[in-house]
Amino acid sequence: MATNELLRFTKKGIYCPAGDFYIDPTQRVSKALVTHAHSDHARWGMEHYLAHEDSLPIMKLRLGKQISAQTVRYGEEIDIHGVKVSFHPAGHIIGSSQIRVEHKGEIWVASGDYKIEDDGFTVPFEPIKCHTFISETTFALPVFRWQSQQSVIDEIDAWWAQNAAIGRPSLISAYSLGKAQRILQAVDHSIGPIYSHHSTIAVNKAFRQHGIALKEDLPLTENVSKKELSRALIIAPGTSVDETLAPKLGDFALGMASGWMMLRKMRKGRAAHRGFVLSDHADWDGLNEAIRATEAERVILTHGYTRQYARWLNEQGIPAFAEKGN
Repeated sequence: MATNELLRFTKKGIYCPAGDFYIDPTQRVSKALVTHAHSDHARWGMEHYLAHEDSLPIMKLRLGKQISAQTVRYGEEIDIHGVKVSFHPAGHIIGSSQIRVEHKGEIWVASGDYKIEDDGFTVPFEPIKCHTFISETTFALPVFRWQSQQSVIDEIDAWWAQNAAIGRPSLISAYSLGKAQRILQAVDHSIGPIYSHHSTIAVNKAFRQHGIALKEDLPLTENVSKKELSRALIIAPGTSVDETLAPKLGDFALGMASGWMMLRKMRKGRAAHRGFVLSDHADWDGLNEAIRATEAERVILTHGYTRQYARWLNEQGIPAFAEKGN
């Protein structure tokens, strides 16, 4: 079993004393290694950032162009005060990374957020062998088992086509970073035009300028007529639905794309006409597969059903404990 505490959980985030850096810190620090560009992992105010090269455009969009940042490619090894650090695909969103940390023969991997299924767009998850694996547990209950992406996309396409046939706009609620691009790439564009909320348009523009190929979407502006929207799929973050979009769309169908749509109470609580179970996180089977593949001697669990999952792993003979979670 691993004996060296190469990474420590502190109030500021996951800290590496030997390298004097933090992973996804929650408070201002001098050096932040960032697993991906979602706002709960890439926060404003760090003196210097280190991230995968495909995360930087979104970090600059959200944190400011003036941030001090260094980027790496997947598998590229750098030395930080004698600690070897490398970033490896997490499959969560574009640029998402697991961070491998090695010092004096001890290897730890911080997963960040990850999913196992290859979505055809994001670089797929790559299991990294290590002594200690720090894993998220967002959906670490047996009830959370995903259908294939294609099955869910087929459901979205059928729903959209049915609405388009009667001239009813289809609005699908999806995070502006990650889920929105995944849907944009996968759905059938022959059904009708695709419009995106301004927050998603900004993210897509940053990706395209960085050289990432995205299929076409149109900005949802004041000049777009109801007739133009009658056959459209509109991709927008959930927070924008009631605030700005509903009055403009009139009678529209609301769909929500989230792993939480697996739970009936969540579908009812969000008042969606349709819930599509599509997640950028690993499901129960994916978590188990990923952890087995690391061959880790110890697993530390964060962000989710940590206690329940730690109990399960220990019953399977994998030493695990909960650091943060429900």
